[in-house]
Amino acid sequence: MTGTLASAIVVSGEKLMLKISKPPLLVFGLGVAAGFIVYKNRQIIIDSTTKTVETDKNILLEQKEKLLDLVAEAKEKQ
Repeated sequence: MTGTLASAIVVSGEKLMLKISKPPLLVFGLGVAAGFIVYKNRQIIIDSTTKTVETDKNILLEQKEKLLDLVAEAKEKQ
């Protein structure tokens, strides 16, 4: 069921992109609009990215500690 739904969404998105990409002025306008939105919300994007990177670093450090603990425990058992 979900595979069929995903396929339908991809096909409809592909058709939409083909229709949009025909007129060059429309593509340029969409690029300008996307650039404006990104520029307007740049601080939110930067803050979100920074928070995500910090969270990922913490998760990696925790996983590294857990792995080292498991390795040490396995060596003790041998």
